[in-house]
Amino acid sequence: MKNLQINYPGGSLNFQSASILAKGIAKQNEVQEPTIISWHRRSNQSMSPNYEGANPDTWWEKYGEGNGGKLEINVGDEYGFVMMDTQGYETLGEMPLRNLSDESGNQYLCYTPILGKTSTIPTPEACTYLDEWTADQF
Repeated sequence: MKNLQINYPGGSLNFQSASILAKGIAKQNEVQEPTIISWHRRSNQSMSPNYEGANPDTWWEKYGEGNGGKLEINVGDEYGFVMMDTQGYETLGEMPLRNLSDESGNQYLCYTPILGKTSTIPTPEACTYLDEWTADQF
């Protein structure tokens, strides 16, 4: 896997800014459609993917390389990203799932074909409570 270091002399970056910068650099390095497959934030040891007991200094990188990552980009001393090229992969199109909240602020994952495209109220027939086991579709 190729490694690049980006020195960022400006102020501190948040995750979104650092990831946009990394994707831009990946495009300049022959990754046509860059996608982040794994990442690590050094200051708070957060990473994705994450599992209990994983070493945050190494797991994200091993996972990324083992699952198709071709380019590691470190942005300053704070963020590390493993990028893959998704050019050639089929796109899914519009997902039949969306997130909704009820009047109490509880989050739900809803199946649009049952709920309807215009409904904004979760129903038991079409929705499931969004918890740590349910994928967020935002």
